[in-house]
Amino acid sequence: MAAPPSADAFLRALQDEGLTVVQVGDWRTHNRNHKGPFGPVHGVMIHHTVTKGTARTVELCRDGHASLPGPLCHGVIAKDGRVHLVGYGRTNHAGLGDDDVLQAVIAEQPTPEDNEANTDGNRHFFGFECENFGDGKDPWPAAQLEAIERAAAAVCRLMGWDAPSVIGHREWQPGKIDPRGFSMDDMRDRIDERLDDDKPAPPVKPKPPKPAPPARPPYPGRAAFGPGKSSTAIKRLGEQLVRRGFGRHYRVGPSTSWGEADRKNVADFQRSHKQLRGDADGYPGPLTWHLLWS
Repeated sequence: MAAPPSADAFLRALQDEGLTVVQVGDWRTHNRNHKGPFGPVHGVMIHHTVTKGTARTVELCRDGHASLPGPLCHGVIAKDGRVHLVGYGRTNHAGLGDDDVLQAVIAEQPTPEDNEANTDGNRHFFGFECENFGDGKDPWPAAQLEAIERAAAAVCRLMGWDAPSVIGHREWQPGKIDPRGFSMDDMRDRIDERLDDDKPAPPVKPKPPKPAPPARPPYPGRAAFGPGKSSTAIKRLGEQLVRRGFGRHYRVGPSTSWGEADRKNVADFQRSHKQLRGDADGYPGPLTWHLLWS
């Protein structure tokens, strides 16, 4: 269940989305909560106002009228792109709608045709009324369409929703035509692109640092190596040969006792360096020792 965020969080989300927000009076506590709960919330609903003039539109959406008391939405999106907040909580914007549509919104799936009015939408939707006469001729300025996109995306981002959580009134309640003049599918595409563009890139996992090569031990002298010799220097030599990729002659692994596998592996390493090819006898001299740890 999605509990409504605080009014301040709602305001910050809109502002963070780059919107110019006008706070109208006591909008934070202006609501219809005495008529029923607000929440759980599941989506955003877009309307047109059937009015002209921003001041008159904002006043009507805040106060309502005799047959429908205000607030009539949470925010009024004016033609200039400003968002006027007029209420927060339960508002009279959605009315009764189709429960199948609500379930599709919750599942973030395409909405079915609305053919029932059996579910309280005022409880479950944030509502934005958009200043437009709704006759199909009144234009939708680019600034207003962008503000609708940003406002809906802001709420989706705040609630962790995707674009299918945004619907038009006409998709909710049979007989409604709003918002008229633009496609809700196109608007959802715009919202989806905005949400995708602004999603933080997945964190790049840092590559584990390469282990520091072991410090070069002191060269013990050529006499330390050969048949019958045994020392920790021989094992260190063998381990370093393995690290450098020259351990193919070991059957078990390096040991403290000198063996023919040690000599062959040292010879392989010596042959890999042009500085040592003329002396690839398999016995590590000072230069072999130095290059092996370089």
